[in-house]
Amino acid sequence: MIKNLDFRNTNTLWSSIVAETLFNLGLKTAVICPGSRSTPLTIAFANHPNIETIPILDERSASFFALGIAKRSCLPVVLICTSGTAGANFYPAVIEAKESKTALLILTADRPPELRDCHAGQSIDQVKLYGSYCNWYTELSLPSIEMKLLSYLRQTIVSAWNKSFFPNKGVVHLNCPFREPLTPFTQPEIELFPSRTDFRDFFLDIYEHGKIYPSNHSKLDISNYLNKWKFIEKGIIIAGVNNSTNPSLYCENIAFISKFLNYPILAEALSPLRNFASKTSNLINTYDTILYNQKLSKYLKPDIVIQFGQFPTSKRLREWLEKVKAQCWLIDSSSDNFDPLHNHSFSICSSVENLDLRNITPTELSSDYLTKWKTINDNVNQNIESIFIKIDSILQAKLPFILSKILPHQTKIFIANSMSVRYAEFFWLPNNKELIPYFNRGANGIDGTLSSALGMAQNSSKNILVTGDLALLHDTNGFLISKKFKGHLTIILVNNSGGGIFEMLPISKDKSLFEDYFVTPQNIDFAKLCNTYDIQHTSIKDWQHLKQLLNPLPSSGIRVLELKIKRKEDASWLKNNLDKFTY
Repeated sequence: MIKNLDFRNTNTLWSSIVAETLFNLGLKTAVICPGSRSTPLTIAFANHPNIETIPILDERSASFFALGIAKRSCLPVVLICTSGTAGANFYPAVIEAKESKTALLILTADRPPELRDCHAGQSIDQVKLYGSYCNWYTELSLPSIEMKLLSYLRQTIVSAWNKSFFPNKGVVHLNCPFREPLTPFTQPEIELFPSRTDFRDFFLDIYEHGKIYPSNHSKLDISNYLNKWKFIEKGIIIAGVNNSTNPSLYCENIAFISKFLNYPILAEALSPLRNFASKTSNLINTYDTILYNQKLSKYLKPDIVIQFGQFPTSKRLREWLEKVKAQCWLIDSSSDNFDPLHNHSFSICSSVENLDLRNITPTELSSDYLTKWKTINDNVNQNIESIFIKIDSILQAKLPFILSKILPHQTKIFIANSMSVRYAEFFWLPNNKELIPYFNRGANGIDGTLSSALGMAQNSSKNILVTGDLALLHDTNGFLISKKFKGHLTIILVNNSGGGIFEMLPISKDKSLFEDYFVTPQNIDFAKLCNTYDIQHTSIKDWQHLKQLLNPLPSSGIRVLELKIKRKEDASWLKNNLDKFTY
């Protein structure tokens, strides 16, 4: 491994050991922002032959782009920036990574101790910059060529990698001070260093033994729980927000539990289940619409709730469960509290994929409660079909209905927050296309939507982003990534001239402040905006036009398909028609 070490000077050797250690641990990608103090790190990673390095100007875009790659790859991504406020621009993505349990390794270059607290340029307090949002923070020592310190550096990097996985995937922040000179000038004494030092075993066995991943073999037997729950007839399973690393197994295990208990599965649009519909006959996708009907919501009251992952997006489901006060069991690999309702809840710490179901044998039992759920759900789905087939106008509500039917097999779809995810919750129909949803539902913000989707799509085809105009405008610097982007992303832009979600809230009645302070319409010509970044733009004429452009999808490039929506009419349609789907 000595060939990947840079012996030109102390800083280059130190930084190349960081890069080589991470490569041996399994690092694939580093996202690098420009700056002077980070020069040694930039050189080390950019010159490494086996690490993909992507330079990105804007730190906030860079951090969300790295987040998108990490979500898809399920591996840590390295983020590098210079000293000063550069690292502060990573903060929103750090928060999302912590809340969504996504692994990032952040290397912030810094001034040495003697240049802190003395008004040296581009110097701020970077110690524990991200507070409690990190799995771990440490500051590396100043670079040195002492073998004892080089060994310390290697072991600290190994520890950082492992801490990005435990106790849950998350952020590790390494603050990296460097003294000048920062450029890769040659120090004669460093050039002679390898001839006096044996580096042959320095990285020995790191790849095989250095990294610690959660065991996929530590299965959890929940047969005792299942045998207890099966005597409670009125139970529901909630498949909440989940970005599974093995969506097929995830669906199979939940389907198995559903069959054993005879419980309906209320599947969030952001869980894999709606796109693997053949795995179970107990799938309920229209629960939000069903619970809009007060009579049905009372009749379908459960006695027990088995919840997998985070709570679904549906506010109506939350309000219903808060009223029914059923016993609730929360099953997730994290030890986090996933019960914001503070019901009578209990936790089982395991991923769905690691549940041991070998000692369970489903029996064919009938359940009037399950049958009622399925009958109502079938009726609502039929109503959705019949109502939307008759609608030719461009309504945002119809978009998820269309996408769930026509997207190519195994398309990856990033769904933005606000109304995009809520309409998906209402109208994303069950299918067998094995579509994979991605999202930033950790903190539920609109920051970094475009950059996250581009990260998801990097080095792959068949990717789409569904976003509103404000979420896209909030991250237009993400388009700066386009020159380094490899892969394809189709952006379906729902342009309703503002924040459509606020039309659903009581504040919409305040005519004096509503438009300027809540909806905040920007009235941007997106065709001109796209032209600025050399991005292909198409205005969608009708639904047939959209269908033609989505199947098949291109294999490379970025394009925007814009649907212009009349916001107030769209919101009024939803308010006036949602109750019609249950009749």
